[in-house]
Amino acid sequence: MQVEFAGSEILVDAALIAPLLRVSPADVSALLRQRIITSVCEGGIDEHQGQYQLSFFYRNRRARLRVDTSGRVLQRSTTQIAQRPSNR
Repeated sequence: MQVEFAGSEILVDAALIAPLLRVSPADVSALLRQRIITSVCEGGIDEHQGQYQLSFFYRNRRARLRVDTSGRVLQRSTTQIAQRPSNR
């Protein structure tokens, strides 16, 4: 399982996003719980209907996955971005 849809939840294997964010797969869950890694899910429209774009943010990195409803990864990318300000 890399990406799985379970009702209203989307489950993503830590081994898939960890190298994109340059963290250890073992650390992903804790970083998500602490809201150090944040995420956004966007549903596709028009020619991307039936697809989702999953974005993960960690420090100055953004990892994006475009997946279909079966969980198949269609595209993956990483980008260096300006570091987001802390909410703390």
